[in-house]
Amino acid sequence: MFLLVVVFVSVSLTSAVGQTEPAVDYSYVAAVYEHNLVLNPEPRVPLSRPAALQHMQKNLDVYEEQAALAAQQGAQILVFPEDGLQGFNFSRSSISGYLETIPDPQQESWNPCTESGKYNNTEVLQRLSCMARRHNLYLVANMADLQPCPLKTDPSSCPSDGHWQFNTNVVFRSDGLLVARYHKHNLYFEEAFDTPPQPEITTFDTPFAGKFGLIICFDILFHEPTVTLLEKGVRQLIFPTAWMNQLPLLDAIHFQRAFSIGANVTLLAANIRNDRLIMTGSGIYTPSSATYHHAQKGDPEKGRLLVARVPVLDPALMGQNVVTQEGVVRGESTSSTATDSGHCHKENCFDSPPPPETASSVLSSPTTLISSMMYDPFTFILLNETESKVNVCDGTFCCHLQYRRLPPGDSKELYALGAFAGTHTVNGRYALQVCALVRCAGSDVSSCGQEVEEAESKMDFLLEGRFGTRYVYPSLLVNKFVLEQPEHLETAADGRVTMKHWNMTDGLVTACLYGRMYHLDNE
Repeated sequence: MFLLVVVFVSVSLTSAVGQTEPAVDYSYVAAVYEHNLVLNPEPRVPLSRPAALQHMQKNLDVYEEQAALAAQQGAQILVFPEDGLQGFNFSRSSISGYLETIPDPQQESWNPCTESGKYNNTEVLQRLSCMARRHNLYLVANMADLQPCPLKTDPSSCPSDGHWQFNTNVVFRSDGLLVARYHKHNLYFEEAFDTPPQPEITTFDTPFAGKFGLIICFDILFHEPTVTLLEKGVRQLIFPTAWMNQLPLLDAIHFQRAFSIGANVTLLAANIRNDRLIMTGSGIYTPSSATYHHAQKGDPEKGRLLVARVPVLDPALMGQNVVTQEGVVRGESTSSTATDSGHCHKENCFDSPPPPETASSVLSSPTTLISSMMYDPFTFILLNETESKVNVCDGTFCCHLQYRRLPPGDSKELYALGAFAGTHTVNGRYALQVCALVRCAGSDVSSCGQEVEEAESKMDFLLEGRFGTRYVYPSLLVNKFVLEQPEHLETAADGRVTMKHWNMTDGLVTACLYGRMYHLDNE
């Protein structure tokens, strides 16, 4: 039996002239499904088309059940994860039976459900289309696309076998019409697929929420297409993913939440559930709310449907009105209210001095050390006091922390403040500036930066850095994969980003300001 998590966030608008207008419901109901897919046990062995279809139908049967449940909850859009129909670890040749040629919706109008005879070898497209039509919702799924190289293509960009194979999102309107197709640009060890010749900036419009943009998994860490969508004013993103979690900084829900807050967008994120590959973590995020699921160790390995009412963020649909709402973060059994009001309770107010600009302005400390975190050499300083102010720098990039541990003296857990400025080069190449407050895995300093899931120590803190990018993603993760909304976030004109938090509900695992220096990625 699949469990449902339903969260409703009410949104109403009033006029700016003092007289209250009738409430306008600028909101919609979204659903995402974390899928425990039926895998092909031998993905390197090619299957016939009938055998591949038989395999995918097992996953499509689950999709059908979840679409019905989502529709019962009033969902208007439903998102399924990356690789959810066929799985992963195929070779270029062994995936051939799973491929369908997906027409470009920008070039032609096609409803696979009602026009099933138009194209051969499109059984999956037909079933997804009929699913959307039957349940009267927009449906986003991920599948494998085969596209022939057109005659005008530069031969050097066409694979040697004469066609492209793409990791692809497809979107169906509530009547089954195919309305969008997006090919993943940033592949993550995907031998079966090609990178498209040019980045695709793909959006689609809905009558209930306006415009959505499409990205897939590893795309979220890169400028193309993600930041280009943001720069074009897209504030609602669809994010199918097959994300392998890595603490302390890139657990799925941790970064999904951080991205939603930092980019000021709605993110509809659907992940795979696979314990062997450490895949779990899905959610429906707005800048001030989160409905999410993250499996715990020992949980049954099964799917999870999330449904939530969220505010429309597309300015075009709303006539440029600004939506405000009470900030809430909701997990399976935990909620907290974020004031984010620009002020703090008197007893929790921290000074906010600018962080030092250079390492030379910081007194050297015997507890400063270099330790690997996420395969990057972070400079750490230990937090040895119950209450203190500390600074740590990596070159000219510096992080400032003011903290108070609560309750004092009750925990032996070791914490450290880390700074990193440089290019990450393991399993992907991208430039970073990061300030991270982390719980160390053990009592030895060498454990700082290792993966930790649990913590008991609560803190009031102010974390701050001066960043060379405006793309800084703030996150706050506490004991056993619970997200908290920072009480206060502020960005200054000089690049200084400040996160303050108090009234922590559980022990702190990680608090992070994750800056992406997109402009340095190719240097």
